[in-house]
Amino acid sequence: MSSEKIELTISHIIKAPLSVIWKAWLIPEYFEKWWIPQPIMCKVIKMDLKVGGGFETEMSKDGEIYQPHLKGCFLEVVPQERIVFTTALIEDLQPAESSLAITVIITMQGTSSGTLCTTRVKHKNSEDISKHLKLGFNETWTAILEQLAKLAERMM
Repeated sequence: MSSEKIELTISHIIKAPLSVIWKAWLIPEYFEKWWIPQPIMCKVIKMDLKVGGGFETEMSKDGEIYQPHLKGCFLEVVPQERIVFTTALIEDLQPAESSLAITVIITMQGTSSGTLCTTRVKHKNSEDISKHLKLGFNETWTAILEQLAKLAERMM
């Protein structure tokens, strides 16, 4: 078995309770405000937040569809605790065509200073990790977690 690191991780403490963070995930109108780094806009095409449910977003710029962003399937949903989705599958656990098959594990944990949000992204191999880093994994996730923090703090 290989000891190759196939995971990228990023965490952020948001000064808002778990219930607010969960609401920002649950309601598409809120989700669209933080999911993709601004100034690019997000549109939720599908978000069936249950095991086997579809998850699809697209990006737009200046009102024009820029490109599909993400198409996947939820594997696990534990309210106010954990969301797991993959781009290797689409709705109803059907195989997907994806240029970067990943599994994303989002955990949310209440702390004395707010909510600790941790994102772990699993990849097939080191080449896929390199590709994801070149696509801006660190910058993108830092930006979206900061956008989530700003939205959550306004929602309180």
